[in-house]
Amino acid sequence: MEYILIFISAIFVNNIVLSQFLGICPFLGVSKKIDTALGMSAAVVFVLTIASIVTFLLQKYVLDVFNLGYLQTITFILVIAGLVQMVEIVLKKVSPALYQALGVFLPLITTNCCILGVAILVIQKDFNLLTGVVYAVSTALGFGLALILFAGIREQMSLVRIPEGMRGTPIALITAGLLAMAFMGFSGII
Repeated sequence: MEYILIFISAIFVNNIVLSQFLGICPFLGVSKKIDTALGMSAAVVFVLTIASIVTFLLQKYVLDVFNLGYLQTITFILVIAGLVQMVEIVLKKVSPALYQALGVFLPLITTNCCILGVAILVIQKDFNLLTGVVYAVSTALGFGLALILFAGIREQMSLVRIPEGMRGTPIALITAGLLAMAFMGFSGII
């Protein structure tokens, strides 16, 4: 039951983008088309899951053991950047088709604060490894859901006439705010 609550909470109630405001840059930048939003969502699910496992193990078996907790942020940044590079190299050799599908999005993930934020939240919430992985996957799915919904809305907005002063970023920010308010409706679930 705990995992189901974490799953629902991370996707709907405490959505990483719409409630906690992490990952706003890719949310606004990659959400112009549904295809790119799907690609970015898949890449985030993949990298966030692996990064959460690696950073959890590093925190528990290296940083905590040697009392180096103050190095957590810089260590996690370096691990995430290195992990993204390793994933990119492995995908290029093992599965060129998957590399072509995710290739453009992997470098963007290195600068996605959502990845670092979730890795730190897993440690702060004192999750065990399995709970941390469930939280990471659920958070990534919530990020993907918000990104795909926002991309669909933005594609529909490109078909309507918007006043000159509201085109581009202003209407995107207003729409993102309305989407965040819509997700606030889920706050009574858990």
